Amino acid sequence: MEWSGWSLKLGRVAGIDLYMHATFPLLFVWVGFIYWAQTGTAEGVLFGLSFIAVLFLCVVLHEYGHALTARHYGIGTRYITLLPIGGLAALERMPKDPRQEIIVAMMGPAVNVVIALGLFLVLSLIGGWAPMEMDTPLMMPANFLQSVLFANIFLAVFNMIPAFPMDGGRVLRAALSFRMGRAPATQLAARVGQSVAIVFGLIGLFGNPLLILIAVFIWIGAAAEAGASDIEARLQRKPVARAMITDFQTLPPDAPLARAVDMTIAGKQKDFPVLSGGRLVGVAHQTAILRGLRDHGLAGRVGDIMAVPVTADATAELSELMMDLQREEEARLVCVLERGALVGVIDMENISEFLRIQAALREG
Repeated sequence: MEWSGWSLKLGRVAGIDLYMHATFPLLFVWVGFIYWAQTGTAEGVLFGLSFIAVLFLCVVLHEYGHALTARHYGIGTRYITLLPIGGLAALERMPKDPRQEIIVAMMGPAVNVVIALGLFLVLSLIGGWAPMEMDTPLMMPANFLQSVLFANIFLAVFNMIPAFPMDGGRVLRAALSFRMGRAPATQLAARVGQSVAIVFGLIGLFGNPLLILIAVFIWIGAAAEAGASDIEARLQRKPVARAMITDFQTLPPDAPLARAVDMTIAGKQKDFPVLSGGRLVGVAHQTAILRGLRDHGLAGRVGDIMAVPVTADATAELSELMMDLQREEEARLVCVLERGALVGVIDMENISEFLRIQAALREG
């Protein structure tokens, strides 16, 4: 068992880690309670738990539809996480090409459509269609496969609602991008999504409370997408050199960890580029320094704990660098090079500070 924050790693399939969020089992508790209240039988509870397990297998396949299609376009997926409200494929980024974004977004629902068609063929061949009887409990349809079929149709249709963070919101954004560019298209798609959220919330107040939860989910997702797009637009055509730190400390690989400790305490810098003969050879991250202290003590050497440096050219765009920082878990500190020489360092905190300064100047 391997935990990462609040998520438990279930395994690795097709080169992608699959996680289950700590709150996911609560869904099974809730479903079991609902089916018990509806049917009053152990058979009903078993049906409900089996149904939700198979349904989430379909959700996993849905997310792999996104992930494997994105891989076709050279975009990796950091992980897939199962949440009580569905699945999340953490793509490194969405394609910039609107056509590719549409294809990646639609491949998830397409997987559900294929599953539904397959079940339709199976039920037709075996004559397994079962009509709903009036005295059949609502939560206990007569045919399990039939229930899974209808659930996959629902997943495909629901995910194509034109609202972030659903697939339909990304399709809408990509379609609008053909006419107005990515940034304004994202803002418009986000407003459409938040309008959908308001409608769902109002319906939920007078009907199904679950719609209120979905409305909150859509509203937050749309706002996050709009915010991320705004940040990306503000960082475009801005060189890394505009935001990098030029006043920083370095360490040689043969320095003792005691020196790294002294430099950490004396200043605010936590991660240090490692130079040998003026050439960048590594980075000593704070976590590695602490681990080195535990394993080797103060006499340990920086060269034994340093990591391969993540670098960027001083002329590179900040928007691209930010995506690299978000994509690479080890890229806490990026070393900025100019003609091969180290001229600065930058991290997410620096980029955030740069954005705050730009916002203040714009407001002033």
